[in-house]
Amino acid sequence: MTRTGFDAAHCVVVKAGSSLLQAGDAVIAAIADDIVTLRARGARVTIVSSGAVALGRDRLGLPPGSLSLEQKQAAAAAGQPRLLDLWDRAFAPHGVVTAQALLTLDVTENRRSWLNARATLGTLLELGAIPIVNENDTIATDEIRYGDNDRLAARVAQLTGADLLVLLSDVAALHDADPRTVTAARPLHDIPVIDAAIHAMAGDANTAAGVGTGGMRTKILAAELAGSSGCATAIALGTAPNPVLSLARADHGSWFHPARNSANARERWISGVVSRSGAVRIDAGATHALLAGKSLLPVGVRSVDGQFDRGETIRILDPDGRLVARGVSAYCADDARRVAGCRSDEAEARLGYRRAAALVHADDIVRVVAPGLDA
Repeated sequence: MTRTGFDAAHCVVVKAGSSLLQAGDAVIAAIADDIVTLRARGARVTIVSSGAVALGRDRLGLPPGSLSLEQKQAAAAAGQPRLLDLWDRAFAPHGVVTAQALLTLDVTENRRSWLNARATLGTLLELGAIPIVNENDTIATDEIRYGDNDRLAARVAQLTGADLLVLLSDVAALHDADPRTVTAARPLHDIPVIDAAIHAMAGDANTAAGVGTGGMRTKILAAELAGSSGCATAIALGTAPNPVLSLARADHGSWFHPARNSANARERWISGVVSRSGAVRIDAGATHALLAGKSLLPVGVRSVDGQFDRGETIRILDPDGRLVARGVSAYCADDARRVAGCRSDEAEARLGYRRAAALVHADDIVRVVAPGLDA
């Protein structure tokens, strides 16, 4: 029996836990092989990789046990080059380029930084590279930490618009009881809804492994976060043969259904942060293109009203001043005025630097059901 959702995934985030990075090069190579196969099928894949602190601890000769914040930061600094080298060597036989991307909590919680990070990851994927994302533990403090890479992976899934998040670790699936202590524990392969009963099945982190900060609880929370944006989540054993591709089988790993589709989640977010002070009025051609699902280009903008920053949600009005959509602007109001009415190839000359081709990208536009209301 197969999972149709797996084959339908076009944008995938794969998270590898710390224990896998210390399991040997063969484990990393197997994950890389599966990812290369997914890419050959047309999927875009981003990796979220733990392991920098664990790898750096060994290089610096730090003792076992808990580390201070400063020691963790030093270990991350020493381990991050080693971490990227492991992935780089795993993909080198396939001729695939990897690229490092370090994030902190404030990056994904700030709208402007969110846009910048999304643009960078999107460009890397368009260029055929595989982003290797990790938390920037070298500078992160307790106040700006994700706390675990399961949560980071869920945020990256939202950032990249993923429809599948794969959490690979030292556990094969969610069980109805802790399989480390209950021999009769049964794996749950299909979880349509994450409710109180599912949360109750989560145990603590696998302290016996000696690495990592997560556990089943953080994975369920990550599945909830990703699911709120329409992304399915799968939990699987990272050391199994074909750990990613095996998720095509319904009897492999645990599959958490998304709570809702990503378009609705994005629409709710955009609709909830409308800026009353910012608006753009567009021409008839741009209105037609926008209602057909296209991005809003500067050439179609007739005027810009009010003040807004890059990353703010603005109102989009048709030639008669009727509200037709809302969207997240890739330009501040002043820059939008400078490029209004000009072609994309002219925008850079007017601004003096390069900005996004679209003033509002199609992915960041919510069209109103009844044009003209709430303008």
